[in-house]
Amino acid sequence: MPPGAPLPDAVLDALARGGGGHAATGLLRRTQYAKHLLLVRRVLDAALARRHPDAPRARAAYDLLASAEEADPGAVSAVLRHPAVGVWARRTVLALDDRRDENPRVRALSALSAAAALRAGLTARVEVPLFGPTAPLPALGRALVGRGEGDGAVVETEAGRARLSRGNVHVEVPPDPHEDAPGWHALRRMTAEHAGRRIDLVLDDQDPDRLPGAGLLARRLTGEEAARWRESLREAWELLVTDHWTIAEETADTVVALTPMTAPGGAHTSATAQHAFGNLGMSDPPSPVLFALTFAHEVQHAKLMALLDLVPLTLPDDGSTYYAPWRPDPRPVSGLLQGVYAHLGVAGFWRRHRGTASGAEARRAHADFAHWRAAAHEAARTAAGSGRLTPEGARFLAATARTLASWMAEDVPEDAVAAADAAAHRHLDRWHARNRARANAGHAAPGRSPTV
Repeated sequence: MPPGAPLPDAVLDALARGGGGHAATGLLRRTQYAKHLLLVRRVLDAALARRHPDAPRARAAYDLLASAEEADPGAVSAVLRHPAVGVWARRTVLALDDRRDENPRVRALSALSAAAALRAGLTARVEVPLFGPTAPLPALGRALVGRGEGDGAVVETEAGRARLSRGNVHVEVPPDPHEDAPGWHALRRMTAEHAGRRIDLVLDDQDPDRLPGAGLLARRLTGEEAARWRESLREAWELLVTDHWTIAEETADTVVALTPMTAPGGAHTSATAQHAFGNLGMSDPPSPVLFALTFAHEVQHAKLMALLDLVPLTLPDDGSTYYAPWRPDPRPVSGLLQGVYAHLGVAGFWRRHRGTASGAEARRAHADFAHWRAAAHEAARTAAGSGRLTPEGARFLAATARTLASWMAEDVPEDAVAAADAAAHRHLDRWHARNRARANAGHAAPGRSPTV
């Protein structure tokens, strides 16, 4: 969209109903890429304006980035679109603007330009910063160059090949940078194809900016583990393409990286981060169905977070909090809206899956559909009555609520409804007990009472 242009009503309404397909996710992807471009330019401008010591290097790196983009726009887009690029650029801009108590990592722009030059086939020589004993190239991988004198490594690129050097250590990047090689830890590919539809991801288990705030697995996956993830992705993708084609389309448009997370207590965990559009974190997927469900859940978060960069849906936080049927703690209305939209995706997944599964799997799907449609529906009513929505937010939530209301009218076996009701009451009882205990211990009490 042109800068400042309003979001088309048809796109907003389609997203609000829960889907949107390529027309919506394609637009969100393009606007997030534009955001990355603006942030990278802002790094340079802020460094120059503040006369940062690394500003001359940043200027040279940006010029190389521009040359690479002129030579091969698609190659540079593949680098700049990587989720960690947006996280790094935003953090650096905030640090340069003295809004973060951390050193601005301006020199990382050199690594970005080196990765772009490699992708675009340019001849270049760039000094890049280290991260511990490694020299990372964003969206590609990292060279193991070791610790020692100096604070950088030299990258030499020519005709689509690259060599990283530090002292007597030299690492050759292989012809396919997404394959491991001596001294080179690649961001390994994760791909799947079924019925002519394909998804192409990278396994990002090393970038320092990959998924802020998440419980990251503090090591790379082994080759055996990565192979197991690929197989589970293949089976999950087949399930999505066959039975959940809108989720498949939106996932392929939205997700570019997977990041392994820890699983506290053994429970499957997943996450997205506001400024890492395109990265989906998850613990070791226990089954292809849960892998597919994770896409249905987290892509909803990604869509909504990208939408919020364009349209404010809630008013500024005033301290009010509300009951969320999926959390142990009270939530502000912004968090409640995120949960409603994500669990709309969860309920939608189980709604369709109950028609294709059989036996115990079908019984579980019925119960989970009944549970999450009701939870999202009640939370949507709470958010709608909060008085904390913008006009656009009220319109958005009304469309979401209409989808949920139509699902509430669908037939579900009585035993599934009973199981869902029992689970809802158990959660509410635990929520009351926990938050009474927190209030008695001196913690802030919830700002509003639950409405269920």
